[in-house]
Amino acid sequence: QVQLVESGGGWVQAGGSLQLSCTASGTIVNINVMGWYRQAPGKQRELVASITTDISSGDSTNYADSVKGRFTISRDNAKNTVYLQMNRLKPEDTADYYCNVKGRYNNVRYYNLEPFDSWGQGSQVTVSS
Repeated sequence: QVQLVESGGGWVQAGGSLQLSCTASGTIVNINVMGWYRQAPGKQRELVASITTDISSGDSTNYADSVKGRFTISRDNAKNTVYLQMNRLKPEDTADYYCNVKGRYNNVRYYNLEPFDSWGQGSQVTVSS
């Protein structure tokens, strides 16, 4: 199995910055997609940003329109870690943020390579006006 541990988040005034990080551990063989989602009270979970690795073309990123130009997603492959740098934060960015990682892992019990789709525990981000 693959476990994700998030860190970062907290409280900040509007216009401030925060960074989230998420590290995956386990018998990981490869990681295809790493992303961040958020869920505000009373709202559905939405994709904030994702980064996809393609062997031939490299990394590609995708952002929600509401965070373009303010948030930056990046990854450290050696550490199996994804980051979300959040700048110029707004009160409407207040939410619980969850990392999501997809890839393949080595199921040592059955000697199989299997896909995984894991979620972090969530990090609260509060932006005050």
